[in-house]
Amino acid sequence: MVFNSYSFLIFFVIVFIVYYLPISRKNPLFQNCWILLASYFFYGYADWRMIPLLVGATIVFYFLGGLLRREMDKGNKKNASRLTTLSVVLGIGLLFYFKYLNFFAASFAEVLQAVGLQVSWSTLNIVLPVGVSFFTFKLISYVIEIHREHIMPSDNGIEFAAYIAFFPTILSGPIDRPDQFLPQLRRVHTLDHPLAVDGCRQILWGLFTKLCIADNLAIITEQAWASYTSASSSLLLLAAVLYPIQLYADFDGYSNMAIGVGKIMGFKITRNFNHPFLARNMAEYWRRWHMSLTSWITDYVFMPLNIAFREMSNWGIAFAALINLIVIGFWHGANWTYGVFGLYHGLLFFPLIFSGAFAKRKKLKVGNYGLPKGQDFLKMIATYGLVSLGLVIFRAPSIGEALAFLSGLFTNGLTGQPITDNYGKLYCLFAIILFALEWIQRDKEHALQLSGKYFTHSRILRWALYLMLIMLIITFTGHSQAFIYFQF
Repeated sequence: MVFNSYSFLIFFVIVFIVYYLPISRKNPLFQNCWILLASYFFYGYADWRMIPLLVGATIVFYFLGGLLRREMDKGNKKNASRLTTLSVVLGIGLLFYFKYLNFFAASFAEVLQAVGLQVSWSTLNIVLPVGVSFFTFKLISYVIEIHREHIMPSDNGIEFAAYIAFFPTILSGPIDRPDQFLPQLRRVHTLDHPLAVDGCRQILWGLFTKLCIADNLAIITEQAWASYTSASSSLLLLAAVLYPIQLYADFDGYSNMAIGVGKIMGFKITRNFNHPFLARNMAEYWRRWHMSLTSWITDYVFMPLNIAFREMSNWGIAFAALINLIVIGFWHGANWTYGVFGLYHGLLFFPLIFSGAFAKRKKLKVGNYGLPKGQDFLKMIATYGLVSLGLVIFRAPSIGEALAFLSGLFTNGLTGQPITDNYGKLYCLFAIILFALEWIQRDKEHALQLSGKYFTHSRILRWALYLMLIMLIITFTGHSQAFIYFQF
């Protein structure tokens, strides 16, 4: 059941009606119970076999959080540290078993075989739970934040379970922190009309970027990847340039829909993207891209490493950033391409750190005709090029295929399969419109947060825009693709 499906629409209408019944608005416990039931049904619809895992992990971490707080209250710092370490090990172990065990075991067997030791590894029949990378990070951060004394442990198991399983975010995030989300579950929610209206707008924008941009650009990029040995260099270049937009429109589309659904239910979910293609260097890009993941790993991986390496000055920062990006890379999945992707981005941080540009945050400057100033614009193009190159590695099934694709950019020649047909050119136009709206709405959370005298005072103009987007969605939906981040 995905957001862009009729089954989700029916599901959400039922959830909405019961959630805002008069009896529901008297006690947050009733609303939280309903959220939890709806969330488990939603998760079970994706893979019912994994519900016991989700429930079991939630119960274990709930009691670990309470036990940790009791040890801290007693002043038993060693026991508290051991419990925190145990919780982190359990969370990482959960991820490792389901996501990485087969990969690393098979890789280790290949290394031994390469040095003459005959070993074999039979792949276990391990089912990867959907959303495991997202809800595991919630569980880990809950215990760490208790240990850091940023939050008190929840004294309500239903409330905690609803936070972990919250259906708009469990499959692909954003990754909400407990200090931001748990307090929202402790109050009764009544329909907040302005927030709900903005949520509807955000869902509409997410549907447009997913169905009209991401799914249609996928036709071009998949055509190139399916025939990268024979496709023209121009088609490969186009696919490499378009894939970042496809990935962004797909994942940001999901995030916007998740956030929009949350707003209709009265929740403010963590923002996941902040116009990443307006970034002028790689540090700025990662501050704008998949922000809930980047900030999570920065807080729990980069900052401790940065403190541990502080005597090494800039080299310490550089190594901490490198490890941070490699972790981000491997978080995406069990493939060496993700590790190399992280390594590539980590190395791109080195010149920023040693030049002193790593920590600088300068506002974008507006030049003539409301466009970005020349220097900023050139930096955006250069950064986008570096991102595109890295995402070739990210997209490739293997390192060898990534190298073959990159080689084909220079050796396949300009003749071969056509770059694209007329529909493909229209999809590229959608991508250009996306870039333009990103710039125009750079100070807004999403593109349909309309302002200005024309949109503010003209309901007709606003609804004309909404209806145009709806017509585009109806017209150009037909190449439905699964959300890319469902595989992570």
